[in-house]
Amino acid sequence: MSAAPAVVVVDYGRGNLFSVCQAVSKVGGAPALTSDPAAVRQAQRVILPGVGAFGDAMAGLAARGLDDALREFARTGRPLLGVCLGMQLLLEESTEFGRHGGLGLIPGQVDRLPAPAPGGRDKIPNVGWCQLWPAPGGLPWALSLFARVKPGDFAYFVHSYAVHPREGGHRLADIAFAGAPVAAAIAAGHIAGCQFHPEKSGEVGLAILDAFVHGAP
Repeated sequence: MSAAPAVVVVDYGRGNLFSVCQAVSKVGGAPALTSDPAAVRQAQRVILPGVGAFGDAMAGLAARGLDDALREFARTGRPLLGVCLGMQLLLEESTEFGRHGGLGLIPGQVDRLPAPAPGGRDKIPNVGWCQLWPAPGGLPWALSLFARVKPGDFAYFVHSYAVHPREGGHRLADIAFAGAPVAAAIAAGHIAGCQFHPEKSGEVGLAILDAFVHGAP
């Protein structure tokens, strides 16, 4: 019997670390929680979770030397998955509480969600279950971590900001919010991100994590 694939989960003081590790274990992975830059550089797969404010998160990564470690890891071509705020950190900058530089691994910017119509169903923050739809011009789901996800499947979101990749082909999935498509997942080669929480999204989320854990390193 082969060993469970090792997955490094980055600990920088932000994120649902226990639930992410638990979900990785559930799909047959071996999670290793670390704040050690050397462990990140040497990893075969990395998950970057995160909740809270973009600027604080980047400061937390930088204080531990994890920002440069993640950039070096990304250059190896091995799989990297950002979750919630962790996905936003993959981009170049955010306008949350000022302007803050990100990891710069995927070209683009993070901005506040579009303003909902007064009295409408959508609210900021966007909290709850939303349907996932293929992003026009994006990677076909059959060739991505979404291979076992069906259009219209639901995932669980908690966010006030959304990513805007500069290249439309980097958008993998969208949700509808305030009458506009909003990026729910992105992918650029071996780097991917989910704005939703796969660890809280039932079988849909586990299918995505399973594809990440057991995909080609």
